[in-house]
Amino acid sequence: MGAQYRPHDLLWGLTPDGLPPEAPAWAVEVVQAGLPVVVRRAAPEADRIPVGLRGTTRAERMAAWLEPAAGRRQLSPEALRVSSDCRDLPVFSTLAFIEPLLDDLGLPWGPTGAAGYELASGWPALHAGSDLDLLIRCATPLSRDQARALLTSLRGQALCRLDILLETPLGGVALADWAGNAPRVLLKTTAGPRLVGDPWPEAHAA
Repeated sequence: MGAQYRPHDLLWGLTPDGLPPEAPAWAVEVVQAGLPVVVRRAAPEADRIPVGLRGTTRAERMAAWLEPAAGRRQLSPEALRVSSDCRDLPVFSTLAFIEPLLDDLGLPWGPTGAAGYELASGWPALHAGSDLDLLIRCATPLSRDQARALLTSLRGQALCRLDILLETPLGGVALADWAGNAPRVLLKTTAGPRLVGDPWPEAHAA
Protein backbone atom coordinates (compact mmCIF):
# COMPACT_ATOMS: atom_id res chain seq x y z
CA MET A 1 0.00 0.00 0.00
CA GLY A 2 1.47 3.33 -1.02
CA ALA A 3 2.31 5.89 1.61
CA GLN A 4 -0.40 8.15 0.22
CA TYR A 5 -3.08 5.68 1.36
CA ARG A 6 -3.20 5.20 5.11
CA PRO A 7 -5.55 3.11 7.26
CA HIS A 8 -8.84 4.91 7.98
CA ASP A 9 -8.59 7.15 4.91
CA LEU A 10 -11.87 7.32 2.98
CA LEU A 11 -11.82 6.68 -0.77
CA TRP A 12 -14.45 7.08 -3.47
CA GLY A 13 -14.39 5.21 -6.77
CA LEU A 14 -15.16 1.56 -6.10
CA THR A 15 -17.74 0.24 -8.57
CA PRO A 16 -19.76 -3.00 -8.66
CA ASP A 17 -17.27 -4.31 -11.24
CA GLY A 18 -14.56 -4.03 -8.59
CA LEU A 19 -16.39 -6.32 -6.18
CA PRO A 20 -15.88 -10.10 -6.07
CA PRO A 21 -18.64 -12.20 -7.65
CA GLU A 22 -19.79 -13.42 -4.24
CA ALA A 23 -20.32 -9.88 -2.89
CA PRO A 24 -23.59 -9.59 -0.96
CA ALA A 25 -26.41 -7.39 -2.21
CA TRP A 26 -25.85 -4.74 0.48
CA ALA A 27 -22.24 -4.24 -0.71
CA VAL A 28 -23.39 -3.75 -4.30
CA GLU A 29 -25.93 -1.19 -3.09
CA VAL A 30 -23.22 0.70 -1.17
CA VAL A 31 -20.99 1.15 -4.20
CA GLN A 32 -23.93 1.86 -6.50
CA ALA A 33 -24.90 4.68 -4.14
CA GLY A 34 -21.45 6.21 -4.58
CA LEU A 35 -20.54 5.83 -0.90
CA PRO A 36 -16.87 5.74 0.14
CA VAL A 37 -14.83 2.78 1.27
CA VAL A 38 -12.31 2.84 4.10
CA VAL A 39 -8.64 1.95 3.71
CA ARG A 40 -8.01 -1.04 5.96
CA ARG A 41 -4.82 -2.16 7.63
CA ALA A 42 -3.55 -5.04 5.52
CA ALA A 43 -0.48 -6.13 3.62
CA PRO A 44 -0.45 -4.68 0.09
CA GLU A 45 -1.46 -6.92 -2.81
CA ALA A 46 0.13 -6.02 -6.14
CA ASP A 47 -0.82 -2.38 -6.67
CA ARG A 48 -4.26 -2.60 -5.15
CA ILE A 49 -5.43 -0.71 -2.09
CA PRO A 50 -6.99 -2.80 0.71
CA VAL A 51 -10.36 -1.29 1.59
CA GLY A 52 -13.44 -2.14 3.61
CA LEU A 53 -17.14 -1.60 2.95
CA ARG A 54 -19.72 -0.92 5.64
CA GLY A 55 -23.45 -1.47 5.47
CA THR A 56 -26.28 -0.50 7.80
CA THR A 57 -25.49 -3.03 10.55
CA ARG A 58 -22.32 -4.10 12.36
CA ALA A 59 -22.61 -7.49 10.65
CA GLU A 60 -22.44 -5.84 7.23
CA ARG A 61 -18.70 -5.44 6.79
CA MET A 62 -16.67 -6.66 3.83
CA ALA A 63 -13.05 -6.52 2.71
CA ALA A 64 -12.28 -5.56 -0.89
CA TRP A 65 -9.55 -4.07 -3.07
CA LEU A 66 -9.49 -0.83 -5.02
CA GLU A 67 -7.34 -0.09 -8.05
CA PRO A 68 -5.53 3.23 -7.44
CA ALA A 69 -6.54 4.44 -10.90
CA ALA A 70 -10.20 4.03 -9.95
CA GLY A 71 -9.91 6.37 -6.97
CA ARG A 72 -11.78 9.64 -7.56
CA ARG A 73 -11.53 11.30 -4.15
CA GLN A 74 -9.71 10.80 -0.86
CA LEU A 75 -10.30 12.18 2.62
CA SER A 76 -8.17 11.57 5.70
CA PRO A 77 -9.64 11.55 9.23
CA GLU A 78 -7.84 14.79 10.09
CA ALA A 79 -9.75 16.57 7.29
CA LEU A 80 -13.06 15.88 9.09
CA ARG A 81 -14.65 18.10 11.73
CA VAL A 82 -18.08 18.48 13.29
CA SER A 83 -20.29 21.23 11.85
CA SER A 84 -23.66 22.87 12.46
CA ASP A 85 -25.16 20.54 9.85
CA CYS A 86 -24.46 17.44 11.95
CA ARG A 87 -27.29 15.51 13.55
CA ASP A 88 -28.02 16.05 17.25
CA LEU A 89 -26.26 12.98 18.61
CA PRO A 90 -23.98 12.35 21.64
CA VAL A 91 -21.08 11.48 19.34
CA PHE A 92 -21.15 14.83 17.55
CA SER A 93 -21.71 16.76 20.79
CA THR A 94 -18.70 14.99 22.30
CA LEU A 95 -16.60 15.73 19.24
CA ALA A 96 -17.41 19.43 19.56
CA PHE A 97 -16.53 19.41 23.28
CA ILE A 98 -13.16 17.66 22.94
CA GLU A 99 -11.97 19.32 19.73
CA PRO A 100 -10.06 22.08 21.62
CA LEU A 101 -8.34 19.49 23.82
CA LEU A 102 -7.22 17.51 20.79
CA ASP A 103 -6.09 20.62 18.92
CA ASP A 104 -3.95 21.59 21.93
CA LEU A 105 -1.95 18.38 21.45
CA GLY A 106 -0.41 19.81 18.31
CA LEU A 107 -0.78 16.40 16.63
CA PRO A 108 -2.81 15.42 13.57
CA TRP A 109 -6.11 13.85 14.65
CA GLY A 110 -9.54 13.10 13.31
CA PRO A 111 -12.70 11.03 13.69
CA THR A 112 -12.84 7.54 12.20
CA GLY A 113 -15.42 4.74 12.32
CA ALA A 114 -19.09 5.64 11.96
CA ALA A 115 -18.52 9.30 12.93
CA GLY A 116 -15.89 9.83 10.27
CA TYR A 117 -17.98 7.99 7.72
CA GLU A 118 -21.06 10.12 8.36
CA LEU A 119 -19.08 13.37 8.36
CA ALA A 120 -17.43 12.47 5.06
CA SER A 121 -20.42 11.04 3.20
CA GLY A 122 -23.57 12.40 4.85
CA TRP A 123 -24.80 8.82 5.17
CA PRO A 124 -26.43 8.23 8.62
CA ALA A 125 -23.99 5.72 10.06
CA LEU A 126 -24.43 6.74 13.72
CA HIS A 127 -27.13 6.15 16.33
CA ALA A 128 -27.70 7.50 19.83
CA GLY A 129 -25.60 4.75 21.45
CA SER A 130 -22.64 4.89 19.05
CA ASP A 131 -19.03 5.17 20.22
CA LEU A 132 -16.80 7.99 19.03
CA ASP A 133 -13.78 6.55 17.22
CA LEU A 134 -10.76 8.83 16.95
CA LEU A 135 -7.28 8.60 15.51
CA ILE A 136 -4.26 10.57 16.77
CA ARG A 137 -1.08 10.40 14.70
CA CYS A 138 1.88 10.06 17.06
CA ALA A 139 5.12 9.95 15.09
CA THR A 140 7.09 10.61 18.30
CA PRO A 141 6.70 8.89 21.66
CA LEU A 142 3.83 9.72 24.00
CA SER A 143 4.69 8.74 27.56
CA ARG A 144 2.31 6.54 29.50
CA ASP A 145 1.76 9.34 32.01
CA GLN A 146 0.86 11.69 29.15
CA ALA A 147 -1.50 9.05 27.79
CA ARG A 148 -3.25 8.72 31.15
CA ALA A 149 -3.66 12.47 31.51
CA LEU A 150 -4.99 12.80 27.96
CA LEU A 151 -7.48 9.97 28.37
CA THR A 152 -8.75 11.40 31.67
CA SER A 153 -9.23 14.84 30.11
CA LEU A 154 -11.08 13.49 27.09
CA ARG A 155 -13.32 11.19 29.08
CA GLY A 156 -14.21 14.10 31.34
CA GLN A 157 -15.79 15.88 28.36
CA ALA A 158 -17.36 12.85 26.68
CA LEU A 159 -21.07 12.08 26.41
CA CYS A 160 -20.38 8.71 24.80
CA ARG A 161 -17.78 5.96 24.89
CA LEU A 162 -14.44 6.89 23.33
CA ASP A 163 -12.32 4.53 21.26
CA ILE A 164 -9.04 6.33 20.52
CA LEU A 165 -6.20 4.92 18.44
CA LEU A 166 -2.64 6.23 18.57
CA GLU A 167 -1.16 5.76 15.10
CA THR A 168 2.60 5.21 15.52
CA PRO A 169 5.19 4.57 12.78
CA LEU A 170 4.84 0.84 13.50
CA GLY A 171 1.04 0.64 13.67
CA GLY A 172 -1.94 1.47 15.86
CA VAL A 173 -2.20 1.24 19.65
CA ALA A 174 -5.33 1.93 21.69
CA LEU A 175 -4.85 4.99 23.90
CA ALA A 176 -6.67 3.16 26.71
CA ASP A 177 -4.15 0.29 26.49
CA TRP A 178 -1.15 2.63 26.48
CA ALA A 179 -2.65 4.50 29.43
CA GLY A 180 -2.94 1.23 31.35
CA ASN A 181 -0.38 -0.68 33.39
CA ALA A 182 0.20 -3.79 31.26
CA PRO A 183 3.89 -4.15 30.32
CA ARG A 184 2.97 -4.94 26.72
CA VAL A 185 0.20 -3.57 24.51
CA LEU A 186 -1.50 -4.76 21.34
CA LEU A 187 -0.06 -3.14 18.21
CA LYS A 188 -2.14 -3.35 15.01
CA THR A 189 0.15 -3.72 11.98
CA THR A 190 -0.30 -4.53 8.30
CA ALA A 191 1.08 -7.99 9.11
CA GLY A 192 -1.45 -8.54 11.89
CA PRO A 193 -1.62 -7.77 15.62
CA ARG A 194 1.34 -8.29 17.94
CA LEU A 195 2.25 -7.47 21.52
CA VAL A 196 4.96 -4.87 22.08
CA GLY A 197 6.47 -3.11 25.07
CA ASP A 198 7.27 0.04 23.13
CA PRO A 199 5.36 1.27 20.06
CA TRP A 200 8.18 3.75 19.28
CA PRO A 201 11.41 1.70 19.57
CA GLU A 202 13.19 3.45 16.70
CA ALA A 203 12.49 6.88 18.18
CA HIS A 204 13.92 5.86 21.52
CA ALA A 205 16.97 4.31 19.86
CA ALA A 206 17.75 7.44 17.83
